[in-house]
Amino acid sequence: MGILLIWSLVLFLIKWIACKRRGAISYDSSDQTALYIRMLGSCVIFKQLSTRDVRVRSRAGFVSERRGSHPYIDFRILHSQSETDVPLSARNIRRLLSFQRYMRSSLFFRGIAAQNSLYILDDDYNGQAKCMLEKVGNWNFDIFLFDRLTNGNSLVNLTFHLLNQHGLIEHFNLDMVKLRRFLVMVQEDYHSQNPYHNAVHAADVTQAMYCYLREHKLAKTFTQWDVLVGLIAAATHDLDHPGVNQLFLIKTNHYLASLYNNTSVLENHHWRSAVGLLRESGLFAHLPLQDRQQMESQLGCLILATDISRQNEYLSQFRIHLDKGDLHLDNADHRLFILQMALKCADICNPCRTWELSKQWSEKVTEEFFHQGDVERKYRLDVSPLCDRHKEKIYDIQIGFITYLVEPLFVEWARFSNTRLSQTMLGHVGLNKASWKGMQQEQSSSGDDTLPQKDRIP
Repeated sequence: MGILLIWSLVLFLIKWIACKRRGAISYDSSDQTALYIRMLGSCVIFKQLSTRDVRVRSRAGFVSERRGSHPYIDFRILHSQSETDVPLSARNIRRLLSFQRYMRSSLFFRGIAAQNSLYILDDDYNGQAKCMLEKVGNWNFDIFLFDRLTNGNSLVNLTFHLLNQHGLIEHFNLDMVKLRRFLVMVQEDYHSQNPYHNAVHAADVTQAMYCYLREHKLAKTFTQWDVLVGLIAAATHDLDHPGVNQLFLIKTNHYLASLYNNTSVLENHHWRSAVGLLRESGLFAHLPLQDRQQMESQLGCLILATDISRQNEYLSQFRIHLDKGDLHLDNADHRLFILQMALKCADICNPCRTWELSKQWSEKVTEEFFHQGDVERKYRLDVSPLCDRHKEKIYDIQIGFITYLVEPLFVEWARFSNTRLSQTMLGHVGLNKASWKGMQQEQSSSGDDTLPQKDRIP
């Protein structure tokens, strides 16, 4: 009886803390109807919160997003099918405990003694994860396997390892407790229910950014500060992504669309959310104000560059620099621009991976597209481009994505970098595009518009 009482109190405290630390886009799952009405832009007047409640403002007047400060919709409720049978408290416990400690606590509260095999299994998993980190600079790094080996904590473990490996923790005198807390908060603020825009994608982008930063041309000119900004931007570039695109937010009159005037809506939110977490964690509180402001500003420059609608703008600027040959990496502004281009490459590098990894990412992003289309159809909204599962095919989506976005960007990156890695990425792009075209031709010749069972998107 005593153990049950203690366990109940623990669950209550965890649930209370989780409610206090809910993401910037929050929800109350007890009233789904109200949420859907609000999502569809019905005549809802949001109560204007005070500046003190809604924003964190610096001396320079910069306004950041603050987690838990907006009583608005969390689109995680739309992806909740896989978690509906798992209590919120249990999900939070799993998030906080390692594999071994989770299993031990679960057995303890069920009155079962822990077996030695649990220690062996956990050591084995940790050992494999550490072995993988020794090859973190390998372009064939399997982030899905690493995420499983770290019990869903790939973003925290990988980013912490990279910052430590570069000597950034020591160089900037970072408090490791604050750093760990910041990374945990970042990982928690990614929506695990999103098939694609989740913490695993952020970890994958961070690993890709690390690979680019190791390239000789960048490694010999980039400062420790550049590397720090680049890795943090990669880890936070999709922070608190709701699993729907900008068009969806605009046509449903979401508050974020209004807040950012329908311009780079998601990217602005990711940036401001990242700044909010940096300030909440106090990770850089020991640095001079000017350095903190520079960090926040440069994070904005990098994250806003990932807006795919501005792809041609950045690509044209990149081409002009390459044609003129006027990029000088001893110039801080030029290094920042190359960081922007590197993050853009890392963000859409999935077709540049091996087919086994690339195909998994393609399936996940298409699943997220189709889920948005299902929601739009359900509520009689126009289905967004690429989001109609009844009309779109995964191979068509990927061929178009590679042809119009990926290839042009990575051809120019290869002009700039011209290394074995850049050629390897272009090689994978060509092979993956050919694979999708082969699948397309196979379906056309068979006269069947449906994919084989193993290649269908749920």
